[in-house]
Amino acid sequence: QVQLAESGGGLVQAGGSLRLSCAPSGRASDTYYNMGWFRQAPGKEREFVAAISWSGGTTSYADSVKGRFAISRDSAKNMVYLQMNSLKPEDTAVYYCAAEFPEGLVPRASSMASDYNYWGQGTQVTVSS
Repeated sequence: QVQLAESGGGLVQAGGSLRLSCAPSGRASDTYYNMGWFRQAPGKEREFVAAISWSGGTTSYADSVKGRFAISRDSAKNMVYLQMNSLKPEDTAVYYCAAEFPEGLVPRASSMASDYNYWGQGTQVTVSS
C-alpha cells in the first residue's frame, strides 16, 4: 500500500506563488512511480494539472498552467513538487497528487486520472483577487 501526503497549500493573492509537496510512503524502496497533480474546484470535475515520469525525463502540463507551473521530483528525498507561479483566482481548488506504478516500469507523464493507482487526500489552494 502507498500513502501520499500533500502539503504547501494555502491562501495567496493573485499573482503570487505557492509550492506544493507530495511525499509518497509505504514503498519507499521503489522509486519507479510516475506522479501527477490534479485539482478539483467546487462544483467541477477533477482535472489534470501536471505529471512527471519516474525518471524525471518526461513532463506534461495542462494548457491552463503551461508557463506558470512546474513539476519536479527529488528522488533522493522521495519528494515531488508543484511550483505554482502567477496564480490566478481560477486556480483555486483542492490539489491532489497521484502515483502510478506502471507495468513494465514504463516512464510516462499521463494526464489520465484512470492511469493512477494511489491518491492523496488533497491540499486546498485559494487564490484571492
